[in-house]
Amino acid sequence: MRIAAAAGMNRWSWGNAGNANKSDRSGPRRGRLMMLLWIILSSSLCLMVDGQMKISPETVQQWAVTFGNQISALSARYSGAKLLQKKYKDVESVVKIEEVDGEELVKNFAEEMEEMLGRKMKSVKRLAEAAEDADLYHEYNETMEFDYYNSLLINTVDEDGNPVPLGGEFALETNEHFNKLPVNTQQSNIQVPTNVYNRDPDILNGAYMSEALNEVFIDNFQKDPTLTWQYFGSSTGFFRLYPGIQWIPDENGVVTFDCRNRNWYIQAATSPKDVVIVVDVSGSMKGLRLTIAKHTINTILDTLGENDFVNIIAYSDYVRYVEPCFKGTLVQADLDNREHFKLLVEELHVKGEGKVKNAMKESFKILNEAAALGQGSLCNQAIMLITDGAMEDFQDVFEEFNWPERRVRVFTYLIGREMTFAENVKWIACNNKGYYTHVSTLADVQENVMEYLHVLSRPMVINHDHDIIWTEAYMDSVLFNSQAQSLLLMTSVAMPVFSKKKETLSHGILLGVVGTDVALRELMRLAPRYKLGVHGYAYLLTNNGYILSHPDLRPLYKEGKKLKPKPNYNSVDLSEVEWEDTEEKLRTAMVKGETGTLSLDVRTSVDKGRRVMFLKNDYFYTVINETPFSLGIVLTRGYGQYIFIGNVSVEEGLHDLLAPDLTIANEWTYCETDIDPAHRKLSQLKAVVLYLTGKEPDLECDGLLLQQTLFDAVVTAPMEAYWTALMLNTSGMDEGIETAFLGTRSGLMRFQRYTGIEKRIAKSFLTSTDKENMFTLDHFPVWYRRAAEYPAGQFLYYLPRQETRAGRILISTTAVTVTVGKKTAVAGAIGVQMTLDVIESRFWAIVAQPNDTDCSNIEGICPLRCDSLDISCFVIDNNGFVLISEQRNDAGRFFGEIDGSVMTTLIRMGMFKRVSLFDYQAMCKMNLHSVSSARPLLSPFYGLASALKWFLSNFLLFLLEFNICGFWHTEHFADASAHKKKGDILQPCDTEYPSFVYEPSVKETNSIIKCGRCQKMFVVQQIPESNLLLLVVQADCDCSRQYSPITLEPKEVKYNASVKCDRMRSQKIRRRPESCHAYHPQENANDCGGASVISLSASLFLTCLSFSALVS
Repeated sequence: MRIAAAAGMNRWSWGNAGNANKSDRSGPRRGRLMMLLWIILSSSLCLMVDGQMKISPETVQQWAVTFGNQISALSARYSGAKLLQKKYKDVESVVKIEEVDGEELVKNFAEEMEEMLGRKMKSVKRLAEAAEDADLYHEYNETMEFDYYNSLLINTVDEDGNPVPLGGEFALETNEHFNKLPVNTQQSNIQVPTNVYNRDPDILNGAYMSEALNEVFIDNFQKDPTLTWQYFGSSTGFFRLYPGIQWIPDENGVVTFDCRNRNWYIQAATSPKDVVIVVDVSGSMKGLRLTIAKHTINTILDTLGENDFVNIIAYSDYVRYVEPCFKGTLVQADLDNREHFKLLVEELHVKGEGKVKNAMKESFKILNEAAALGQGSLCNQAIMLITDGAMEDFQDVFEEFNWPERRVRVFTYLIGREMTFAENVKWIACNNKGYYTHVSTLADVQENVMEYLHVLSRPMVINHDHDIIWTEAYMDSVLFNSQAQSLLLMTSVAMPVFSKKKETLSHGILLGVVGTDVALRELMRLAPRYKLGVHGYAYLLTNNGYILSHPDLRPLYKEGKKLKPKPNYNSVDLSEVEWEDTEEKLRTAMVKGETGTLSLDVRTSVDKGRRVMFLKNDYFYTVINETPFSLGIVLTRGYGQYIFIGNVSVEEGLHDLLAPDLTIANEWTYCETDIDPAHRKLSQLKAVVLYLTGKEPDLECDGLLLQQTLFDAVVTAPMEAYWTALMLNTSGMDEGIETAFLGTRSGLMRFQRYTGIEKRIAKSFLTSTDKENMFTLDHFPVWYRRAAEYPAGQFLYYLPRQETRAGRILISTTAVTVTVGKKTAVAGAIGVQMTLDVIESRFWAIVAQPNDTDCSNIEGICPLRCDSLDISCFVIDNNGFVLISEQRNDAGRFFGEIDGSVMTTLIRMGMFKRVSLFDYQAMCKMNLHSVSSARPLLSPFYGLASALKWFLSNFLLFLLEFNICGFWHTEHFADASAHKKKGDILQPCDTEYPSFVYEPSVKETNSIIKCGRCQKMFVVQQIPESNLLLLVVQADCDCSRQYSPITLEPKEVKYNASVKCDRMRSQKIRRRPESCHAYHPQENANDCGGASVISLSASLFLTCLSFSALVS
């Protein structure tokens, strides 16, 4: 401002001086005064950017050196980094550094996982055998009376205080192993969906028969204490669960959970299948019929999984695909595609006459072509016909495409109360090895759709093939709705249960499915973090290429204050997480079940994508036998290649392990505390101490990890005394230094609180809630990961993200290494957390030259002060985030948002590099432009009409359904509760977002930015021994019109219609399940829906033809 004002005066003086000389030539005194003023102002112009630089780079360099020395000394003093490095240097002669053998490591991990999963499979086999034997010796009793424990009614009393029927006293006790839920480990109990009568004879007989499973449940749990939930899902609808729990209904008092809808049930009950759903949208399907038809389609879609393939055709006068992009093909029935189909089905409208013949032809062509090209499931094939009547001559279609082999089954669903065309619709199903059902209300849909699963299971049941299946990752809805989120993602192993009775053999009666859950976190514990290093990790993949477990899998998103599962959380492909594998070599090899290795240069991010790191990763992978899964591990070149091993006596190590400032990673497995119930409440540190002191010798512990932990405890022990001495020297303590900390590869942490909780700003730092700064199952602390990629001995400074820091706090961290010969390994990281005020006060004291400064040898403004109005000074880190600014609110912001002109120039000059990162698991607001904008002026009236239509249709629905079971289905009220604006709805999307990184070879630079009528100068200087830069900018030139701010906001990757369609249609390489049961010669195909022999009704057929002729 000062220089700008002088320049303005100078320009004014030139003009007015000339006029003054003309008007007052006789005033020599005034002329001399003007000349003197001109000389003064001309000399000030020398400081202008046209001539010489006005900000002295030498001065800025001095500031940077002084500030760097001060903060480095501050960090070194309060962290004790030099002492810790010396302690590790002293033991280099007694440690070994070994190169990590990735191939051996992944092989060992896979074998351990195979053994663990094998125990689960044995448990399931025992359950299946017990259930089949119990059924074999059970005689069905139509009038049976049996009181079982209903999980919804247990411990419930009536108005008189008496237990309600099917209730009774059922002991429940909080259990650590079952995520602190109240359970009964001595007894299972039974859940029955609201739409199933809980005293139906089928339910009572099944409940009585399956009581035999109680002993097996308990015995399994004793043999394998790591088992979680065990269950039997009956084909009649009840669900027997061990251990028994109190089932909590939803907010409407309804239990919508039906085990027959669960993926583990459907996959175990049937082989993979190709399904074409054919729906009638002719004029006769209007109103309630269309509502029922849509619900039927959605229910069928819910019975499909990622090993199945599907398409949907709608027909009236003509045939159309509900998704034109999928014309003539089948797509994988993963969660993404199923949800996409459901949205399209909602948009279906009725019109015209129903001509099913062409639709059936199109369906057969799709299925035949898929089989011929080796696409789809290459197993079962089925057509699901949903209609209110079939009036055409369709026999020739089946003769041409399906008879005599009847390779494609046809299932028919007659919609509505009208039975005129029932015989024809039955005939279609019964002559194509399918099943006919009549669906007159919404309440009928669930049970009737389930029938097709029992038909598809017949060949497997008759052949008595007990295929074991494993599901993709899924969220346990019961656990998710409770506080139990640590067992969030599960996989299930399941096996079908058949009737062994000879008289029912040809009918292929499926009794149900038995299974157990495996928490994926527990499975990943078998790939310990300490063996993989600071950036290493393990991950699991399904046969379809979908992520089962990966540290970068983000299954939840935040909507308001609630966490919700993403719509596509379990169909995230490996290529969407390991996106640097552009040729998908890694994905292809793993999906094929191969064993091998691959190296990739990757861009990865920490701190929730704000900071990028460049790593060279080695991938090692192999298949897990007897499962559809593959395991991969990642080791990072450099420090990640090596592991060092030290050794001390147990006595010496145990003494230091008991220090009050020491903790170990509680999410890691030092000792297995989940086997013996008596150990389940132990922390890992407590378990280690009990094991080492001999008080619990039966604990299973990781010897190598304990050895390294004891060694680290001994080497780091002097830090406790060092930190304590500093803290006790209160007169020498700087105010604002809050916590010193260190961590080692063994998961050991020490920290010293220099400031009491009442004065501490970062109250949550290094507490159990501060996951990012602690050792977890998924990652090392952020400060450890960042320090490992920075030169050891140099401190790295950063501000945590705004949402994770309580106030203006700074973290300073550095790596500690061990070197033996030519091999160097990271032993740990050490640092200090302080308030930002600590370094701010030092900075502002340094960057202000006193008024008596000798300016004789300085070119530019002198004295130079950062507190002057025409100068702005910043300290930014190597990713461009501001640490210090005159505007306190700038701290933590990206510098490009504050000054786009300078950041743009730094990028152009190569001092900063822009790096593009991608997020294929993002959630974006729904694009409003995708909604039709036709007739905008009438839209309020259409909204009113839609509301009226909804009310009338649902009121009619209520009147027609007559039974309360239909009322509990809330799907048909969904539209009413979903009045959220489309622009507010989040949906899965792909985004690209920038990250910026400093090029350390450029130590200093300065430049001039031309901005219209003014020019802005800036000087940048690296602050030695740090990751920081000092930036001094001329503040009196506004360049905001010429340069927009640079933001870090992610941008949605938009795909045009053609590219989007290609992406949706693309069939990635997948490994098909090994078994397929699509046919058996002894199958009783006459059991097709209440009719043993069905023939096409001649009179009805003639009536149909006549009616058709009249209409046309």
